[in-house]
Amino acid sequence: MLIGKKAPDFTAKAFHKGKITEVSLEKLRGQWVVLCFYPGDFTFV
Repeated sequence: MLIGKKAPDFTAKAFHKGKITEVSLEKLRGQWVVLCFYPGDFTFV
């Protein structure tokens, strides 16, 4: 994926305001969005 290109729509679980919720890019359309991924977080890999 390149900077400035649209990301494909997806749905994921996220921790937000003290609880686990479902988020998707479709729900966030029209807003600024920054995505951060932590692959293998809290593992010993």
